[in-house]
Amino acid sequence: MKPQLFLKTSIVLAMLLIVVVAYADVKAPQRTQGLIAPAPQGTHELVSLKGRGKFVSAEITKQGGSNDLTFVSLDIDGKNVVNISIAALKNIGLTQNNPYGLVLLQPTGDPKTFTIGFSCPLVFKSELKLSVNVQEGGVVQILANVIHGK
Repeated sequence: MKPQLFLKTSIVLAMLLIVVVAYADVKAPQRTQGLIAPAPQGTHELVSLKGRGKFVSAEITKQGGSNDLTFVSLDIDGKNVVNISIAALKNIGLTQNNPYGLVLLQPTGDPKTFTIGFSCPLVFKSELKLSVNVQEGGVVQILANVIHGK
């Protein structure tokens, strides 16, 4: 490789690294929790964040229920990012770590824990909402934790 090309390539790679590090940098990290107990059928908002921020990850735990037809929805700035049922997570095999960012940690038994976490934080400019749509009876409670920052 020619020295000039090597230098240009090195500069571009260094600039990309700076951009990635700056993008992934999360300041003032915190946890926001939501709880519904009991969780009757219907849509319930667990966490609502207003203003600017960065979504790092979420953990949703469902206790009880008859068929796992509880849908978890993550919306950022009015755009849907995740909308999937606990049953679908089991059926399509998202039960171990994967690059897609969605994992059902306990596919059998009770309670069931679902995690959302991508390879880099997702930026929101106006709002983030985490909600559930319960389409099954007998759900004792749903607990959610969202990790976010600036």
